[in-house]
Amino acid sequence: MTTAVLAVLADSARAVAHRRAGEICVCGEDRDAVLADRSDASVVRHGDVVAKAHAPDTDPAELAVRLDVAARMPGVLLAPSAPGATRLHGRLVTFWPHGTPVDRDDPDSAPWEAAGDLLARLHAAPVPGPVPPMRGPAKAARAVARLRAAGPHPAASPVLRAWAGLPSWARDEAPAPGPHALCHGDLHLGQLVRGPDGRWLLIDVDDLGVGDPAWDLARPAAWFACGLLSPQEWTRFLDAYQDAGGPAVPADGADPWPALDVPARALTVQTAALAIAKAVAAGRPLDEVEQALVDACARMSGVEVRPPELAPGTTK
Repeated sequence: MTTAVLAVLADSARAVAHRRAGEICVCGEDRDAVLADRSDASVVRHGDVVAKAHAPDTDPAELAVRLDVAARMPGVLLAPSAPGATRLHGRLVTFWPHGTPVDRDDPDSAPWEAAGDLLARLHAAPVPGPVPPMRGPAKAARAVARLRAAGPHPAASPVLRAWAGLPSWARDEAPAPGPHALCHGDLHLGQLVRGPDGRWLLIDVDDLGVGDPAWDLARPAAWFACGLLSPQEWTRFLDAYQDAGGPAVPADGADPWPALDVPARALTVQTAALAIAKAVAAGRPLDEVEQALVDACARMSGVEVRPPELAPGTTK
């Protein structure tokens, strides 16, 4: 993202935050703060307004539908401040209320229950007319393409073998099997914020659409399977999802893993592929977490990547 585009984003956020003529800005440190600056999105905050520049290849019609879904689901998705997108510097830009993100320095306070409850409510909602496909599998395919473009790396082979073993729909080569539901498409704790009324809400509609709801549970499931998420945290998340009537997994205490296995494999591959690509670009070795993901991909080639059994008393 160029400095010029960030400046345009800041100007736009400032204009929305101070719509009244002559209003004096007293936003302090929250003025023109860059919250994210990546190739697929840049985000600038001014006061209580956040301006987001979406990826250059964002489809305007699909983004409009996704914004409309967010506006129709208060209490689940953070609603945009404006009903549509504005084109600035060749990028589609949307405006949102600022929300308080999850505290990364306090993992014990992670809102796993809220995440499970919000996902269940999203998945159970009626699909409001024609909605684009959920882009989770497409993001996984892009991650693998990025790995291949990064050049040779000793950890790439098991990741690519694990990718080749996935069904075509998980590689974004065919439609996902039904039944379908409204899905977030890129669920992780960074996609939750406390809204203006203090409730947790889901943000980031770029990948939202219709697809297999198990995909939204796949990243926590993959972390659990790889030993990166504790059984207690996984259980808090899964129980909250089931208690709220989430349709992705059985609600009767039956094994959820048959529904989660393929999406969890795909998210493991996606995360490992991105980790290797970033390590190659930075000229550094894989860290312990990244190596754990690669090891999980290696296990996929021979056996089911399934988490250890939960200890007695950790499930309902």
